[in-house]
Amino acid sequence: MISPQRRAEVVDALRRGTVPKAGLDALAFGYGRLQGTLDQELNAVASGGRGTFKAIRGQYGSGKTFFGRWLQERARARGLATSEVQISETETPLHRLETVYRRLVERIATADSGEGAFRGIVDGWFYALERDVLEDASLDPTDEATLLARTEALMEARLASVTRVAPAFSATLRAYRRALQAGDNAMADGLVAWLSGQPNVAAAIRRSAGVKGDIDHFGATNFLSGLLTMLRDSGYGGLLLVLDEVETLQRMRADTRERGLNALRQWIDEIDAGHFPGLYLLITGTQAFYEGAQGVQRLAPLAQRLHVDFATDSRFDNARAVQVRLPAFGHDSLLEVGRKVRDIYVDGATAGKRVRALVDDAYVESLARAVTGKLGGKVGVSPRLFLKKLVADVMDRVDQFEDFDPRKHYALTISEIEMTAQERASVGVGSVDDIEL
Repeated sequence: MISPQRRAEVVDALRRGTVPKAGLDALAFGYGRLQGTLDQELNAVASGGRGTFKAIRGQYGSGKTFFGRWLQERARARGLATSEVQISETETPLHRLETVYRRLVERIATADSGEGAFRGIVDGWFYALERDVLEDASLDPTDEATLLARTEALMEARLASVTRVAPAFSATLRAYRRALQAGDNAMADGLVAWLSGQPNVAAAIRRSAGVKGDIDHFGATNFLSGLLTMLRDSGYGGLLLVLDEVETLQRMRADTRERGLNALRQWIDEIDAGHFPGLYLLITGTQAFYEGAQGVQRLAPLAQRLHVDFATDSRFDNARAVQVRLPAFGHDSLLEVGRKVRDIYVDGATAGKRVRALVDDAYVESLARAVTGKLGGKVGVSPRLFLKKLVADVMDRVDQFEDFDPRKHYALTISEIEMTAQERASVGVGSVDDIEL
């Protein structure tokens, strides 16, 4: 059972044809052989402060984005913060860490708050410092000046390793703390914005912290270390960062692609060297990205680090390997997820009994076969559109209209406009005329 709020979030996302951001445990299946190892790795990051890297491999439609968000839920349940960044050439190129850092901070989430939790993490960190300072029984808790000074001193001690390479990080935190003490909320907001990597922060705000310009690539690297330090000091185990759609590097300009691949290699080496304790970095990509001429294979050092032998039967895949492949998505998998979605929908429907009666297992199977058939028999391309049709075109109508019978009143249609570019490419669709309506 999931809560009504989570149920609504799941159903609304599927209705739009997108991957839900919560409630994914209720939909997940086929991860049994990976789950134990992944949980061990998350626990190791959360308890020991080590860093970990993992690469996920799967074809389009295999559920890579779903998997990343499912793992984020499990990470938050273990006390880690999480964030997801979609890699793109214009907004978040992998070789420009300042843009990745900015998106990371914008979307950071914890178990007790949704996305945009960065301000709460910063404030929670200061609260944790104050709590540690107040453990000194000789300190008068009403002496704000002494409390502020002691808190800043403890902050400097906790950030000593980061301050050596990124003094701007601790300087901005110090200025933020003083702005709050002075009741200058506008100044505090501006300082948090700069600390988050936002560009174009007013010069007066930056001067108050003694910093200049915007955060660059190297500054973002050090700021990420500072963020990890704050997370651990605030009681969080660390950070799970999901870099989704890394395979888009293949379609970028040659120079951008080369720098992106090298940045990925640097990420792996930095984590292995212990420079990002508490960071679990997960990337997702297609088989073509890992094996194709325009992907990982273009950079030999990266290809060596990510190489895994997948010639053995998939039943014996090593879940502890640096690269793991998602289970193949077949017809039985499509039916299972369809039934799960139907059951989740029924629990919150106005006419749940009617939905269950008319959208029974036999109908779910017939719709799955119909969608797959429209897409050239390619099951792996079908899940998103199948679930969108099941929720928006079938169950919503059954729930709203007493006389609607999907077997009598609904004929499946798929338009090019509702397909993604990857779906069209996967089924060989060049124009709307190529789709049977």
